[in-house]
Amino acid sequence: MQKITMETPLVEMDGDEMTRILWLFIKNELLKPFVELYTKYYDLGLKKRDETGDQITIDAVNAIKKYGVAVKCATITPNTARVTEYALHQIWKSPNGTIRALLDGTVFRVPIVVKGIDPCVKNWKKPITIARHAYGDVYRNVEMEIPTPGDVKLVYIPENGSGKQEILVHHYEGSGIVQSQHNLDNSIKSFAKSCFEYALDTKQDLWFSTKDTISKKYDHRFKDIFENLYIQDYKEKFKKAGITYFYTLIDDAVARIMKAEGGFILACKNYDGDVMSDMISSAFGSLAMMTSVLMSPHGYYEYEAAHGTVQRHYYKHLKGEETSTNSMATIFAWTGALRKRGELDKNQKLQNFADKLEKASISTIESGKMTKDLVSITTLKNPTLLNSRDFILAIREKLESLLG
Repeated sequence: MQKITMETPLVEMDGDEMTRILWLFIKNELLKPFVELYTKYYDLGLKKRDETGDQITIDAVNAIKKYGVAVKCATITPNTARVTEYALHQIWKSPNGTIRALLDGTVFRVPIVVKGIDPCVKNWKKPITIARHAYGDVYRNVEMEIPTPGDVKLVYIPENGSGKQEILVHHYEGSGIVQSQHNLDNSIKSFAKSCFEYALDTKQDLWFSTKDTISKKYDHRFKDIFENLYIQDYKEKFKKAGITYFYTLIDDAVARIMKAEGGFILACKNYDGDVMSDMISSAFGSLAMMTSVLMSPHGYYEYEAAHGTVQRHYYKHLKGEETSTNSMATIFAWTGALRKRGELDKNQKLQNFADKLEKASISTIESGKMTKDLVSITTLKNPTLLNSRDFILAIREKLESLLG
């Protein structure tokens, strides 16, 4: 068949470890044979980020702002052990955190639902979407070790010099630690708007939760901004669409989710969304069965897998041992980006290809061919366990039949 062409490039961000291996498999077997891939490539692997002083991440973000759509491989967020392993110059910040902060977006994560992989929570009948605020909180925190007794204060100094505020955080009688977090009204408003718009687009109820009973200023600000925007701009639109919005405490939301059937959006602050998306993806089958897209109010889209770099499998791969790594979320990152690129460029062939690749991927699993993580939980009888590469090749076979 004649390859599908692209008019405008995608921003392609490569990553680390086993997902980097899968990235190449997917491109070579599922994309390049059928699409004339047109990408602006950025290597966000940890070594390259270290070599460039993390400038490569900034460059990638600027490219996203230029071209509008990006696809990203999973990357390492280093800790002290990684500094030693990779001989890093410093402990670099999360590239995801940097990208999300600079694009000012909201992350929407939805599990990939297939027949034969039943949710752990038996009453979950429909996917549960996690909307994660992508700025601030612990991901932009500053921290300090406290070596000896003394006071830690929170101080605000206005630029005009008047109205200084000072609060005692804690009087330390010995050693300890302290952490400061922040957020911005404009970012919270963008988050709220994205959630309301996504709910309208998908015709789903929207839940929002924080812990404002404890955090009476920080979390309460989130609650107030959501409520004010809803009443001002979305209450009538939601009523017309036949969907609802309500606020509840995060612990109540978790309790409600366990008894719900799904089919709604749960909007969460940054950390809550990080944790809840992993719980939802695992409960629906596997961490590799969760799609993720960062949507910016400025019109930027960044697609990625919701999981990490699969370090354990990578070490096995380096030893020459066979791995059975689930590539579904990474495949869906590519299909999401290609579909959005097609939508923006009015390229129907590219959109159709993305749809068929997703259909082929789901059909492969539903036919009983799957990776080890799914074999252990499927209700299908006599599933076929495939290694990392053979799973992708099985999807290619299905894809070729769909493409005719």
